[in-house]
Amino acid sequence: MAKVSAKRQITLPIEQCVIAHINAGDDVESFVDRQGVISIIKKQSGAAKGLLKGVTVDSQVSEQSSLESAINR
Repeated sequence: MAKVSAKRQITLPIEQCVIAHINAGDDVESFVDRQGVISIIKKQSGAAKGLLKGVTVDSQVSEQSSLESAINR
């Protein structure tokens, strides 16, 4: 069983790292769901490439008005 250090660090078991293809020096992201389950995901270079392809931009909407409309929702 893993233990959390005073600096809130956790050593991942080698078996889990092998399955998840996580190596020393890899960048990972952690998330906590509503039930308190922590997920650790290896960041993939280029994972979001093309995600916004084809999205059109309304150039008449200013950054300020976009921000205000998001806040006022």
